[in-house]
Amino acid sequence: MQTYTTPGGVAIGPNVNVVQQLMVRADVAPDHPALAYRDGDRFVDVTTADLWAEVQELAAGLVAWGVEKGDRVGLFTGTRIEFTYLDYAIWAAGAATTTIYETSSAEQVRWILSDSGAVLLISESDDTTATYQLVADQVPECRGVLTIDDGALDALKALATDESRAEVRRRIDSIAHDDLATLVYTSGTTGNPKGCALTHHNFAWEVHQLEVAISILLLPPNRTLMFLPLAHIFARAAQAACVSRGCQIFYSTGVPNLLEELPMAKPTWVFSVPRVFEKIYNGAKAKADADGKGRIFDKAAGVAIAYSQGIDRGKTGIGTKLLHGLFDRLVYSKLRAVFGGHVTAAVSGGAPLGARLGHFFRGVGVVVYEGYGLTETTAGATLNTPSAIRVGSVGRPLPGATIGIAEDGEVMIKGPHVFTGYWNNERSTSEAIEPDGWFHSGDLGALDADGYLSITGRKKELIVTAAGKNVAPAVLEDRMRSHALVSQAMVIGDGKPFIAALVTIDEEALPGWAAANDAEGLSLAELQAHEGVIAAVEAAVKDANKAVSRAEAIKEFRILPHDLTIESGELTPTLKVKRSVVASKYASVINDIYG
Repeated sequence: MQTYTTPGGVAIGPNVNVVQQLMVRADVAPDHPALAYRDGDRFVDVTTADLWAEVQELAAGLVAWGVEKGDRVGLFTGTRIEFTYLDYAIWAAGAATTTIYETSSAEQVRWILSDSGAVLLISESDDTTATYQLVADQVPECRGVLTIDDGALDALKALATDESRAEVRRRIDSIAHDDLATLVYTSGTTGNPKGCALTHHNFAWEVHQLEVAISILLLPPNRTLMFLPLAHIFARAAQAACVSRGCQIFYSTGVPNLLEELPMAKPTWVFSVPRVFEKIYNGAKAKADADGKGRIFDKAAGVAIAYSQGIDRGKTGIGTKLLHGLFDRLVYSKLRAVFGGHVTAAVSGGAPLGARLGHFFRGVGVVVYEGYGLTETTAGATLNTPSAIRVGSVGRPLPGATIGIAEDGEVMIKGPHVFTGYWNNERSTSEAIEPDGWFHSGDLGALDADGYLSITGRKKELIVTAAGKNVAPAVLEDRMRSHALVSQAMVIGDGKPFIAALVTIDEEALPGWAAANDAEGLSLAELQAHEGVIAAVEAAVKDANKAVSRAEAIKEFRILPHDLTIESGELTPTLKVKRSVVASKYASVINDIYG
């Protein structure tokens, strides 16, 4: 097996964890602005001392409420400053945070809470609490729910006593590296989401390596705008690294407000999924086209890419340099203004960015450090860095970590950031982690001679959208196929902005449907195009979407002209869909969906 280990890994002491790191920051820089939340048309700073005080009081409230060391506490909320307060408070109380996306369905909430055995749920709003109430009687171990928008934080702090505060101090001192820090549920290709068990050692080690790899971004007075979902491990790792090193976090009030809030926060760097960078590029091009300046923009984009490629070669032509200076005033400065005017770097993960966009943004003046990782690797497993970047790759392993390429091309990962296993799921754990510690990523990739990893495909069927959302197709497909008129369903959307589906009609069921709907005498093609059949498939799609979050839901579908068969090579002998065959055969249909 070809392997590469990046030197320079930082060993961490047995008492080092992210809570202890916050304590250190509060001691050495109590007045430093650690966080900031939006209040009207401004952001309000929160000092490190205030953050630490809030965390301690909330932790004391959790202890007084009845949270024991080792308990799991559900956090069912979107990205907001309260998430960080509560995340650290749960850790300080000796418990483990179990994250739930605010868009999750009632079925998903039920599964996560019941599988994790969470004793308490902290919910964001009346809407998320209402979702929980639909299944509350099915999760008896969850003894209560507190709602942030209804004063949950004040209610917890009101419970704090001198005794519970003293207990918090004891629990912080007793945090061990092997203690569970968080359960993050990630969709597999079949069945319910699996809970990735990440320890305090996983988190502390990951943060320390990030401090080494991208310290230039994390040290004060750097600041970033948090808009990715904190329920996702990518944002959680960035949160912990920023808090530990002093990079101020500004909390966005939502992706729709980014264009307004970026100039307000003036971040020096941002981290995001590729979809955001794609939207910025596409939006700029669309505006240029609408203003009759499309050719100028296209020329500027080409020059930016050429300029960045010249950096890699160590040589840039004088003509490119002159045009780059011209376009910097005319075009690039306006694009940097979209980020708030102060951003010079970004970190991208969750899905492939691609060399074209990587070179474009570096040429514009915003260097994108692309990385790769999974929930199972506490976010980043590889990362391009200021001192080691190869545009188009996802970088080298983090310092002290190892990447291997198996004989079948699968990316294997080894290091202290690899999770301990799937919660309550020994079978899946043994399939994912070899006895010698190698983790099977399920992705296909290649290592170059210098240790840079490129992702070339997916071994598993798990779909990752352009926004970095993991989607298990089987959950949706199984429910769609339960409809009488649906024969086969293939969910698509890997690397795309939304989830869609290709659907075939059960030709044996059509005659009965036609007779019941005054459609007898119509041809097969006419029936498939009948508004009643389309409505029936739409109903099947809506039913399937009930099982998943809004981000995982099918947004569009197309009915294929005939059913999939073994004879046509579209099905295996065991009637499994050959996804690559179908995707290739109906490439024009897929292009139409995403056109």
